[in-house]
Amino acid sequence: MDTVLAIVIGGLYAAGFYSMLRRSIVKLVIGFILLLNATNLLIFTASGLTRGRPPLVIEGAETLAQPYADPLPQALILTAIVIGFGVLAFILVLVHRAYQTIGTDDMDKMKGIDT
Repeated sequence: MDTVLAIVIGGLYAAGFYSMLRRSIVKLVIGFILLLNATNLLIFTASGLTRGRPPLVIEGAETLAQPYADPLPQALILTAIVIGFGVLAFILVLVHRAYQTIGTDDMDKMKGIDT
């Protein structure tokens, strides 16, 4: 399972970087989304996959029984997803406004324009 996730994460990083190196600003945004999801999967995979073992203390016990899923990476990923959606919404509005003003999504044509 970890090997498959490592291959998926590598593919997402490769596709994200490739998309970000293109001239279109829309592909830059798509690359940003791919990198965001690859990073979330990387944190999730690096924390260790423990399936079907929620971190709940059983009645009568004082501590958690091993193995249990660590809730900290899941909380970090949830926070990263929320922050990523906020940043993505800001980027989409910024790209839309730039397209309205300049009339193109080619970043090479955007370089010389000072509005």
